[in-house]
Amino acid sequence: MALARGRRSEGAFNYWPGFVDALSTLVLSIVFLLSVFLVVQFFLSQEVTGKDKALEQLNAKIAQLNELLSLEKLGKLTLDDQVSQLRAGLASAESERDRIKGLYEGLAAAGNDAQGKTSELGKALDSEKAVSARALAQIEVLNQQISALRRQLAALEEALDASEKRDKESQNRIADLGSRLNVALAQRVQELSRYRSEFFGRLRAILGNRPDIRIVGDRFVFQSEVFFDTGQATLLPEGRAELDTLATALIELDKKIPSEIPWVLRVDGHTDIRPVNGPNFKSNWDLSAARSISVVQYLISLGVPAQRLVAAGFGEFQPLDPGNTEEAFKRNRRIELKLTER
Repeated sequence: MALARGRRSEGAFNYWPGFVDALSTLVLSIVFLLSVFLVVQFFLSQEVTGKDKALEQLNAKIAQLNELLSLEKLGKLTLDDQVSQLRAGLASAESERDRIKGLYEGLAAAGNDAQGKTSELGKALDSEKAVSARALAQIEVLNQQISALRRQLAALEEALDASEKRDKESQNRIADLGSRLNVALAQRVQELSRYRSEFFGRLRAILGNRPDIRIVGDRFVFQSEVFFDTGQATLLPEGRAELDTLATALIELDKKIPSEIPWVLRVDGHTDIRPVNGPNFKSNWDLSAARSISVVQYLISLGVPAQRLVAAGFGEFQPLDPGNTEEAFKRNRRIELKLTER
């Protein structure tokens, strides 16, 4: 009998080596996947850093171009003032020249009339001719001054045209940089949208298909009864349990989103149209705001950064259902969560 038992033990199959090989292969696969994840995370962080540097350079260029544009506009205003002064001087010089010409013509006519007069009037004529000669000399000087003013005016107009041309070029460069900045900002918005989709997907998986939790557009909608008793703003134990899972997802999301993206989770409180009964709250505004603040304060106590949270109360003025039935009142009493930009 002992001999038969020994033969049966020698013929049994040993499963242990195969199990060890399978376990080793599984461990190596996990280590390989972790290594790939770390490499991808490294390259993603380098890409985000490069985009941030490019955005900072674009902002610096825009500031420099704005400063140049201000200097150009200041120079343009100075040139306009000089042109106005020169034009006023030119008009004054021309009027003075016309006045002296009229005086000269009057003196010449008086001299012609005085030729038939006596010798006493001849002396007066000689004196008037001397005045006329001086007037002609003054006219010549004024003509030269007018020519010089016209040359200065032409030079200033050329400088003004050049300044306007540089102004247009600067504006074109600013428009180009602005479009590039808009592209960079659009990329940031797309990144936030991606994180928002990831966050909502995570919440959808955690919360499951519950009738008291819905998705309306870009926000999660919780019925107020999940968190609060009627007319109260103190969190219920079951509501705290829901917020515990939400806080875990928010803390993980805050670690993934780059710090330069100004995202916040907005907590909106809503009530139905029926007035508040009780001494604790004066209106539905107070009740909705107090409920959203209670949610925000509890999330902060769980470790969610306070700068990533916003509390808002809307009272009864943003209903989902305009009806006056109990079902409509229940739908309108809600807490909404929206991941958005600050």
